[in-house]
Amino acid sequence: MDADYNTQLLNLDEAHLVSECERDLKALDNGEGWEEVMTEIRKQMGLAGPLVLVSFLQYSLQLISIMFIGHLGELQLSGASMAFSFAGVTGFSLFLGMGSALETLCGQAYGAKQYHMLGIHMQRAMVVISIICIPIALLWASIQQIFTLLKQDPLISEQAGIYGKWLIPSIIPYGLLQCQLRFLQTQNLTSPLLIATGASSLIHLFVCWGLVYGFGFGIIGAALSSAITYWINVLVLGLYIKFSPQCQKTWTGFSIDGIKNLVGFLALAIPSSLMVCLEYWSYEFLVLMSGLLPNPELETSMLSISLSTSSLVFRITYGFGSVVSTRVSNELGAGKATAARLAAKVVVVLGVAEGMALGILLIALRNEWGYVFTNEAEVVKYLSMIMPILATSNFMDAIQGVLSGIARGCGWQKIGAWVNLGAYYLLGLPCAIIFTFLLNFGAKASKAKERLLYGSSLPLI
Repeated sequence: MDADYNTQLLNLDEAHLVSECERDLKALDNGEGWEEVMTEIRKQMGLAGPLVLVSFLQYSLQLISIMFIGHLGELQLSGASMAFSFAGVTGFSLFLGMGSALETLCGQAYGAKQYHMLGIHMQRAMVVISIICIPIALLWASIQQIFTLLKQDPLISEQAGIYGKWLIPSIIPYGLLQCQLRFLQTQNLTSPLLIATGASSLIHLFVCWGLVYGFGFGIIGAALSSAITYWINVLVLGLYIKFSPQCQKTWTGFSIDGIKNLVGFLALAIPSSLMVCLEYWSYEFLVLMSGLLPNPELETSMLSISLSTSSLVFRITYGFGSVVSTRVSNELGAGKATAARLAAKVVVVLGVAEGMALGILLIALRNEWGYVFTNEAEVVKYLSMIMPILATSNFMDAIQGVLSGIARGCGWQKIGAWVNLGAYYLLGLPCAIIFTFLLNFGAKASKAKERLLYGSSLPLI
């Protein structure tokens, strides 16, 4: 049964779905449709609040570290930003994508009331991620040599190498944490996620300050603080999963089935990872490209802050994407296709509203936002010129983010991977190269590239 489980979930009983569609159409004719829409909005907003905060707090860990490093100096900021960007595309994004495979597997299993499968899926994900941590650690240990081969500034490469090596202890806990988050998220258990992540983020603030400034570890302390915080989060959620009555049906303990059919998990995890990594890899290309410009410290610092801001804003979008992924996968698992479609339509409207609001906020803060990251007036002034373009790209990103959540809920990761390949690599990056080196637009071209590629994603989806 286990080998065919995913197929069973996606090949739902056709007669049941047709019957449900007819019932829902009759309800619309009787004027009951708006009540269902409002009910769906309440469900999504109830999930969105905690999940958006969890997404924001998760990202804020590295953002806090970068902020502390930024006040050490422009060189340290450039090196740490490049190392974090490299770690993001070679490790963090990979695990984020692999974890999103559980949104499909665990979400549909929960909707189908196959509760024991949630724990098995999570164990498989943890086993695969733990194995993948080994080559990633070796790669991060060689960051300085890699950047040197890529003709990056030697001083920046040295700082990046230091930060990357001491970030290695973060790999395993981050990967395990992604599995735990999806396991609880797909059961609509958002309160423990919010409490554990919030407490960990607060601890991280003090730990990072203590290691960077109190003990004088500098850039090394910022990297180590991330590992400490991730392990705390993993242990807290692990205790909740083991002892909470809410997880009695879904976590029945470690099982031999958790190391079986790993290939079946990889069949969905690989396109899930590609769906995320193709986007992140394009950003790494931008950072490397900024290092080849005439003033690499200024260009790299500005672009890294710009991308960090974009990623921070995207946490809200990703939270809404997680909401609709949970709603769609649960409803599909339960055989309720019409309810899944309603959830998808509602979240698109919410995504548009969220993108417009955040775009206005970014433009309003364009002259002050840079000081959060650095004291360098030149970087802050340069960033203020980029913010209107950044706001536009983030608006498009808001729509793209919720559409990606729908795809994850349906198990359409392969389609999403092909869409991202075309949008980012056949259109976006070539435009960035032309604008940057042929038309000499500098870092502005990189942000213009984002606006182009996000716009191109929508018709493809």
